[in-house]
Amino acid sequence: MSDRHDIDESRWQIEGRNPVMEALRSGRTIEKILVVKGLREGGIRNILSTAKDMGIVIQEVDRRLLNSISQTRAHQGIIAVTTPYSYVSVEDILEKAKKAEEPPFILVLDEIEDPHNLGAIIRTAECCGVHGIIIPKRRAAGLTPAAVKASAGAVEHIPIAKVNSIAWALELLKKHGLWVAGADAGGKPYTLHDMKGPIALVIGSEGKGLRRLVREKCDFLVGIPMKGKINSLNASVAAAVLMYEIVRQRG
Repeated sequence: MSDRHDIDESRWQIEGRNPVMEALRSGRTIEKILVVKGLREGGIRNILSTAKDMGIVIQEVDRRLLNSISQTRAHQGIIAVTTPYSYVSVEDILEKAKKAEEPPFILVLDEIEDPHNLGAIIRTAECCGVHGIIIPKRRAAGLTPAAVKASAGAVEHIPIAKVNSIAWALELLKKHGLWVAGADAGGKPYTLHDMKGPIALVIGSEGKGLRRLVREKCDFLVGIPMKGKINSLNASVAAAVLMYEIVRQRG
């Protein structure tokens, strides 16, 4: 292990035990791992053992140093310095579904701004077998360390495309035979829709929901019945409800 503390803060970093372990498992290029001196708890020990077997440089540093460079403020004693996340194309996501011989199941996020919401949605999407996620380049959260940590490492296992126009992406998906379902409070209850075939599920931004142009590109709108006094769900919770309904329908 090295005692050198030469840290380039402009590099992309992954923070927290689960995200770092998933990055190792996925084969992502990791330049070095920074760990608090003397920290050898079970999860940390497994990470360091795996990293050592892979020939990755491990640096023991003072906790104050990790605190100073952490972007999540919840690094759990370990940060991996790595290459930036590689986004894919929409066609790459469609190809993944084709290779799996499954009807495409794609999640489209229309201006989700909270990185914690983004991370939570990615985590659920990976658990639901979503083939890929599409996000916009502007006015939306990207794959920051906070989003990666909130995903519990799921970003390492699900392809994500970043596009200039969500409306354009929806038109492209339609040309490939997908139905586009938009999550909207005014839609019919989700249980009344057939979502077993090729589908793109669109989730709108926190508070504002789907933008008008994006809503118009949807083939149908799906709503979640509200029984209480509050008339909306957190975006990540709504996404989870609808994704699992698609999983249920597909059996």
